Amino acid sequence: MSKKMNRREFIKKSSAASIAAMAATIPATTFLTGCQPGIDSSADTVILLWMAGGMAHTETFDPKAYTPFEKGLESSRVLSTFPSVPTVVDGLSFSKGLEKIGSIMDRGTVIRSYRAADMGHILHSRHQYHWHTCYQPPQTVDVPHIGAWIARELGPVNPVIPPFISIGQRFDVGESEELKAYHTAGFLGSEYGPFLIPDPSSGLESVRPPVGMSIERFERRNQLYKDLIAESPLGEYGSDYQKESMLRAMEQSYALLKSPESEAFDLSREQEDTFREYDTGRFGLGCLLAKRLTEAGARFISVTTEYEPFMGWDTHENGHTRTVRMKEMIDGPISQLVKDLEQSGRLDRTLIVLASEFSRDMVLEGRPGVQVQDQVDVPDVMENMSHYGMHRHFTDGCSMLMFGGGIKKGLIYGKTSDERPCATIENPVGIDEIHQTIYHALGIPPETHYVIEGRPFYTTPDGDGEAVLDLFA
Repeated sequence: MSKKMNRREFIKKSSAASIAAMAATIPATTFLTGCQPGIDSSADTVILLWMAGGMAHTETFDPKAYTPFEKGLESSRVLSTFPSVPTVVDGLSFSKGLEKIGSIMDRGTVIRSYRAADMGHILHSRHQYHWHTCYQPPQTVDVPHIGAWIARELGPVNPVIPPFISIGQRFDVGESEELKAYHTAGFLGSEYGPFLIPDPSSGLESVRPPVGMSIERFERRNQLYKDLIAESPLGEYGSDYQKESMLRAMEQSYALLKSPESEAFDLSREQEDTFREYDTGRFGLGCLLAKRLTEAGARFISVTTEYEPFMGWDTHENGHTRTVRMKEMIDGPISQLVKDLEQSGRLDRTLIVLASEFSRDMVLEGRPGVQVQDQVDVPDVMENMSHYGMHRHFTDGCSMLMFGGGIKKGLIYGKTSDERPCATIENPVGIDEIHQTIYHALGIPPETHYVIEGRPFYTTPDGDGEAVLDLFA
């Protein structure tokens, strides 16, 4: 077999996914233009704490009247399955099980009026794509994740640490291809895409050669891979910019492997008492890794409870029981992350955002006045505990938290009705406003855009959306 055929076979077996995806999705006529000069910033780093699966606002940060379970209870009577408990902020209560996060709300803001988009039939992957990119699928170009925009506009804080790191999401679970669709830098180039760490306890493995492979063999393979990309026929389909971006991404990964900064990915270096505070599972350890990577100079870090259909916050059944477990997973690590960054002096310049694709309700699917297909059978009368909980998707009133990065402390922004439907009634906020708020904190101008196939492509659709300035101190 010829040398050329060997290389083609190598691409097919070893790297076809990354090269083929790039060649297929990046328009050949893509070209980039510069952006406007930056504006004043209040943050250098963003940590997104992603409550994947649809976190019910009435069960977490916007509790309503509590109705305990009893056999024969009418579903329509239930707004919250947890009693509310006071937080450190006067007049602010959360639902039971979030006492530790409640104790740090004097450092942050709760937004109770996020409205997810009306996209017809509700699918988690579509709403997650929309939240992370600000664009509704499908799109004619490969749309960048918000983390990729930030990495492209600001670059790394530390040139050795990847500017965009995604922690906790595996891609061998349900809807894996849909999840991959927004875990990308799109037309911005591979060097701005996510550095993926599915399991934070194995983070060090992400910056080390495979087990059993010597450094010398790894270096030979790395060079061969670079040669393959440089000599590949990718230019027939994609752009030289994309090819060069992939090579730069490889060079950055290789530099990290050989640097002392790679120790930031090693959780075993944490003190035992600190490790225990975060050790509630993969999400908790992801928060610990986010703390370490913030200290090491990451720019954008996403930590997810992970989306897997019918798991985690995707509470189509046994909603109350599952939510108890989810609260145990997030309450301690999130509060500890805020306190640790505050103690190290980094919270003021680190914007922490906690969000979910939409909320949930006991009986209403979608939003008031919009008929969408029911996706779960909720009985009119509950006969056992598996019926007790928020099992349907709700898009008209969702809660978010923000800490640090210039955000006001102890603020309650927006309001939802105290009766069903528990929808937004004051200060509604859309996803374009959330994105522009994050960009504003980082000093990225709202008119930032690139020209793709002859038309401007903005960070938010058509350059619309304004930062919610009332959230800033």
